[in-house]
Amino acid sequence: MSSLVKEDLQKKLFYPLGQSLREFIEIECSAHDRFYLCAAVTKGGEVEISMVKHFRIDLDEKYEMAEKWFLKDLEMIDGKEADTDNPYFDMHFEKVYSWEAYSCASKYAFARTLNKLNYMYLNKDLKIVNFDITYINDDSLWSSNNGDCLVLMKICFYASNLLCLSLCPMP
Repeated sequence: MSSLVKEDLQKKLFYPLGQSLREFIEIECSAHDRFYLCAAVTKGGEVEISMVKHFRIDLDEKYEMAEKWFLKDLEMIDGKEADTDNPYFDMHFEKVYSWEAYSCASKYAFARTLNKLNYMYLNKDLKIVNFDITYINDDSLWSSNNGDCLVLMKICFYASNLLCLSLCPMP
């Protein structure tokens, strides 16, 4: 489903602006409206982060840019608590914006994308705090776009290690 939304966003909103949508996540803003936080690259190689409002008119899906920032202006991404499974995070520009992602996995996917785009286009010192950095870096064994499956895979890995250790005879 999310790939269909991404394709629709790209076709109806970002392509006409000459941009390539790299990542989007659904964010909680209000009970009535649906919003997405998007990361896109312009033809000139600038990375834009935008909040997009989604609405429906009859049977047609519509998207509207509600707010926009540049990645170069992003000073820090704060995941609130690295040790808990929570969807909350802050993005520090000149002003601090607090978000609630649809899931913790989508929060990590968005932070991972911003980190990757920063490395590709800006290579500036972007502070990413209160995230488990293992899931943020692309060179990590656990890095992927599979979201919650990564957490499950890591738990299974540790559980199998514990099982093996418990079966080993004590000297």
